[in-house]
Amino acid sequence: MSFDIIFNNNLIEVLGFFFAIVVIFYFATRINRGLSVKPKAWKIFVVIVVGIFSFSITLTFNMLIKIPLLPLGVWLLYFVLRSDENRWRTYRKFAWLGFWSNFLFLLISLVTIPIFNFVYPKDDLTTYLANIENTSIHAIHPSGESLSLDRESLQKQIPSMTKEEINSDQWYNDTYLSESSPKEERFPYQLIGALPKWGSSLNVMILIEDDGKGILITTTKEQQYFRSDKSLLEGGE
Repeated sequence: MSFDIIFNNNLIEVLGFFFAIVVIFYFATRINRGLSVKPKAWKIFVVIVVGIFSFSITLTFNMLIKIPLLPLGVWLLYFVLRSDENRWRTYRKFAWLGFWSNFLFLLISLVTIPIFNFVYPKDDLTTYLANIENTSIHAIHPSGESLSLDRESLQKQIPSMTKEEINSDQWYNDTYLSESSPKEERFPYQLIGALPKWGSSLNVMILIEDDGKGILITTTKEQQYFRSDKSLLEGGE
């Protein structure tokens, strides 16, 4: 198929998908009303699905976009149905509806991106830490001490924590090129049990800095770094 939508099951994409289905159903119903001989619903469904298949080109604009060019499904249906002119005439518009649906799915996939970023802003820590009732920390590096999470401090500071730049080169040099031995991991603690905003379906890994004041959020696409004024760890400074 030519449309390129990666469904992460987040609320925005699911709503967009069902909106596309409603639009396709609407046009399929209008086409069917104009026919003197009404085909069975399951046959219409099959023709539309086959019509979706197409040859496409892939463009990159900060994301992969597949644009349909050749209606392979429509051609296939034509060769199958061409022996009976009446049958082809009956199903032809449904086949083309399937092909043009590619552009509808493409449009919706592009529209849902800014909507998702608006509803679930990546610069807002509450997007990733919406529920911390069952959170705890685990030391994932030998340099991590036996500390515990100060959940109350975290809850109070989440709204005020500021996003800061990730200085990957400096962090790498400080951790792996320093002369200290043993090596000190910058983020030796992992925060587990936190839930992101409902409907976002974000899959994140949350690490806490050795001083207890930094939080590194890692998603499948990017990283975000936030700093607090006070330590989030009991026993930290």
